[in-house]
Amino acid sequence: MLPHPTPRRDIQGLRALAVLAVIGAHAVGWPRGGFVGVDVFFVVSGFLITGALLREVQLTGGIRLAAFAGRRARRILPLAVVVLLATAASAFVVFNRPRAEQTLVDALWSAGFAANWRFTAVGTDYFHADDAVSPLQHFWSLAVEEQFYLAWPLLLLLAVSLLPAARRRGAAAAAAAATLAAAVVATSFAWAMLQSADAAVAAYFSTFTRAWELAIGALIAAMVPLLRRIPPVLGGLASWVGVGSLVVAFAVIDPAAGGFPAPWAALPVIATALVLAGGVPGDPRHRHLFPLTNPVSVFAGDVSYSLYLWHFPVIVFAAVLLPAREATTVLVLAITAVLAVASYHLVERPFRFAPYGRPVGGETTETAREDAAAAPVSAAERAATPVRDAAPAPAPRALSTRPAGWTPGTRYYPGMPRPDSADLAPHDVPAPIAAPALAHATGTGTGTTTTAKPTSDASAPWAAWRARFGPPALLAASGLGIAALAVVLVVQNVFGGLTASLVAFPPAGAADAASDAADADPGDPIAALQAELAAAATATEWPELHPSLDEVMTRSSASNPARDCFSPDASPTATGCSTGSSDAPVHIYLVGDSTAMAYAPAFRKLADDSDGGIRVTTVGLYGCRFTDVAVQNDGAGVMAACPQRKADVRAMILADAPTLVVMSNAYTLGHTPDGADLSADALLAAQEAEADSYGMPGRIVHLAPPPGRAPISDAATLPPPRRTAAPRASRARGVRWSRQPSRWRQRPGITR
Repeated sequence: MLPHPTPRRDIQGLRALAVLAVIGAHAVGWPRGGFVGVDVFFVVSGFLITGALLREVQLTGGIRLAAFAGRRARRILPLAVVVLLATAASAFVVFNRPRAEQTLVDALWSAGFAANWRFTAVGTDYFHADDAVSPLQHFWSLAVEEQFYLAWPLLLLLAVSLLPAARRRGAAAAAAAATLAAAVVATSFAWAMLQSADAAVAAYFSTFTRAWELAIGALIAAMVPLLRRIPPVLGGLASWVGVGSLVVAFAVIDPAAGGFPAPWAALPVIATALVLAGGVPGDPRHRHLFPLTNPVSVFAGDVSYSLYLWHFPVIVFAAVLLPAREATTVLVLAITAVLAVASYHLVERPFRFAPYGRPVGGETTETAREDAAAAPVSAAERAATPVRDAAPAPAPRALSTRPAGWTPGTRYYPGMPRPDSADLAPHDVPAPIAAPALAHATGTGTGTTTTAKPTSDASAPWAAWRARFGPPALLAASGLGIAALAVVLVVQNVFGGLTASLVAFPPAGAADAASDAADADPGDPIAALQAELAAAATATEWPELHPSLDEVMTRSSASNPARDCFSPDASPTATGCSTGSSDAPVHIYLVGDSTAMAYAPAFRKLADDSDGGIRVTTVGLYGCRFTDVAVQNDGAGVMAACPQRKADVRAMILADAPTLVVMSNAYTLGHTPDGADLSADALLAAQEAEADSYGMPGRIVHLAPPPGRAPISDAATLPPPRRTAAPRASRARGVRWSRQPSRWRQRPGITR
């Protein structure tokens, strides 16, 4: 078997750039377009995997699908399983029960490489990381890759099989692969354009809308024979243009702007393709491309897979356990780096190159070094390689600087006398060696000459494997233990401990407010209410609640008594959506989108406890803002049902002439169905205009939405409950509601 081509340092640098951009975007929100690092990974993966497959076709005339699957499993599974197990177990320690159970389900989907469909089904918004996000959400990209590689090798094998046998090992195979990749690019990109506009969440996670990115990499790999003819100077220029374009993509792509993955993903995809294509000619070290090929970038690229898998669980758990401070960010980045380096030496490399029925030596094509450059095979190489059906050739000796007669599992020191192979048994230690060196290499004690313990042929590969990966693993394990101790000391001294850190920063003035309110006149109801609020804001323990917080969070909107009155699939009526006596002197309407629906149980309880004095009608449509302009929503059936539902509610109110109308909508900026942005002023005016159409001046109350920055599922994870007390979301903070019904004012300074 022929040695694999020399690894390209610029590709490792690309991986480093991509993973650091992703981590930066998730950890500190900079660069804002750093999430497109995932798109860089897709293109690089398609290039490397397809290059390895084409090389196999050129050498053997076919593709061994089982061997390919085995290589992918050794490459991907060990570390992924470790991260999944560690994250799922930690979730039951850090999170509340419902969120921990949800994380376990996410882990099972991720283990089956179907996380992207899981997050699509639950409606995950990738860009709203402030919500109670899954610590395994980043596994969606791994799922996309592995789903692509379930089909791509088979399609490539079928395309090659259609060629005459004499042409399968020539340029025709690359041409067939290029044609197939181009077809995938065209089809998938067209579908991505449609989905990105109509169903943004599904488009982001879908394999079908992402396949074109991996296929672009495959297309570059198929074009390698042509790209080798490019002058190295032009190739270097293309690589620099690609790197510059990637930096621009990180800076200018806005996750809130929409149009992802199409058309905006085209910028980082094309930039990555330029780097890959430009690096084909010339020296694989590419010293001119120093931002990517310096030793630090190359090492970061080596551990990029470990960095990617560990960073998101660390960020999510830290957000629960530690306060939001600059020191927290530094600690998160440090923990991620330590875990990545340690797992790279303890798990990723040892399992990847473990000799499961194959020799361990230099990294040959049998090890599928997919981090090396795709390179065509010369005619001389093909002639020297047996066809697939021929008897297998004996395993080659790896290129080595060790002397003849060297025993796998022992160490060779420069300057050792070279043995006479004719006088040595296969596993003898070569020649006399100084006693200290011999004792260290073989563990046999002192003496001037000795031989190593005989080793069977079956155990020799494992001995070499232990010699190669044992020392780095031992160092990594030691470093991991030291780092864990350092983290404990830092958390204890800087943050005051995990639990203490949650109570160390009470809201400014909360304690004084509680003391002042407690000293107020107990007969004053306002003072009593203030005392209760102040006590709640400074509480360090959850009281005995019925139902418990876990039970509340386990319930879904399906348990909301007003659910059918807010569904696009139902036709609600005033009678069916009302509770309380029909003769009640006070009749209240609660209308709006899902925000109003969330308030429905409280209003219904108000009616039930009024002894027939209040009747409440709750009706609306989740996802449909009650404004006189249409606001785009991607929910199924929402945009079609919204205009009619608003008209029906308007007719009910005009017919019933209730005492009061309470309107509540989600307060987030949006855009019209044709893509025009709606400012805060426009949305406020549109909601007031809709309220004016009810013909009830002075009898309309606009109810603000709940705080949007501290989800109860996150805040209730650990004590104290005061963590639920958060300021209103930044987009709602600029609105000040007046005491007069149907009137509001806006403070200057609202920004998007």
